[in-house]
Amino acid sequence: MGKKRYTVKFMIHLLLVFSFLHLSDAKCQERTSNHFASSGPPLPTTSSTPTSSPQFKNGVRRIIFSVLLGVVTGLMGSFLFACLIRSFVRYLNKTPILKGPVIFSPIIDPKTLHLALRNENQLLGSNPHGKYYRTILDNGLTIAVKRLEGSENTARKSEKRQTQLQLERLARLRHRNLMSLRAYVGEGEGVWLVYDYVGTGSLEDVMKRVRENEVRLGWEIRLGIAVGVIKGLQYLHFECDPQILHYNLKPSNVMLDGEYEPRLADCGLPKLFSNLNMASTSAYTSPECLQDCRYSDKSDIFSFGMILAVLLTGKDPTDPFFGEAASGGSLGQWLRHLQVAGEAREALDKSIIGEEGEEDEMLMAVRIAVVCLSEQAIDRPSSDELNLKRRKGVLL
Repeated sequence: MGKKRYTVKFMIHLLLVFSFLHLSDAKCQERTSNHFASSGPPLPTTSSTPTSSPQFKNGVRRIIFSVLLGVVTGLMGSFLFACLIRSFVRYLNKTPILKGPVIFSPIIDPKTLHLALRNENQLLGSNPHGKYYRTILDNGLTIAVKRLEGSENTARKSEKRQTQLQLERLARLRHRNLMSLRAYVGEGEGVWLVYDYVGTGSLEDVMKRVRENEVRLGWEIRLGIAVGVIKGLQYLHFECDPQILHYNLKPSNVMLDGEYEPRLADCGLPKLFSNLNMASTSAYTSPECLQDCRYSDKSDIFSFGMILAVLLTGKDPTDPFFGEAASGGSLGQWLRHLQVAGEAREALDKSIIGEEGEEDEMLMAVRIAVVCLSEQAIDRPSSDELNLKRRKGVLL
């Protein structure tokens, strides 16, 4: 394409130079004729016909040259217009408007992905917004697929294009504590989002097994999960330009690998898809968002504070116990009440209480969770402050 462009420019320049030289030569001949006619003796008149005169021949040449120049210019313009149309079509084919699949990973083949989505897959979970599947591609790669229902039926083309650009930006995020978006497929009234499959499952699944005494999760592992979550938030809040907010941080969106290293999933999706109502995660959603949908990085911190409280207490914030007046009405309020009363140790999960040093660290973490769960956003720390203090050994 680049060589064609340079060839076209060269031909245009050549034609312009040729036209300039021809016109200059014609003017030069005309000046020379006028000069000799004015300075020399009068030329004898002849009885030649008009068609044999030099002026007539020059006029014919100019007409022919003008016609040829017009034809060449038209052909060149048509060629350039065809190249522009071809480039535009290629661009549309390369970046379709929520049509797909649009692949962000070289190890995923579009045809293979389409075939895998049609086949029977293992259902991992579901919610009012969609379903979660596990499927295996022909090359043996296991992927996790999230289908969001009704995500594009009402959007205009401009909104779809903006959504695609934002998804492409999310796919470029690279951090050990973030789930990588590998592909998406827009079809009908839904969108398929493709991620790496993480075998351990989500933090919600693991904590449910912990409460049922199927799994034992020590404090060191829980601490590592909390630190990984805050590192992921710090990357989104302070290292991405422009800043990215999660909007839907909760245990079901914290995936754990085989070493219990956390990876945040669904970053920024509620902002892209209006049907993903943030208020549906009321147990983990900040008060300002529930009241008037004001969302900021401090709202993500509130969600982190609730996750930290779950890790410390082992309790589910939707437990009916927190609806009782004695508990204060929520997990956060119950934890704050115990801390103020000097009874924070009573809130700790008994299965993680070990050595005295660990217990002191857990009580410090209780204070962090309470600060992160402050009613006013301005009273909460930023993810950068939490991470810096973690490195200095002051917090967590």
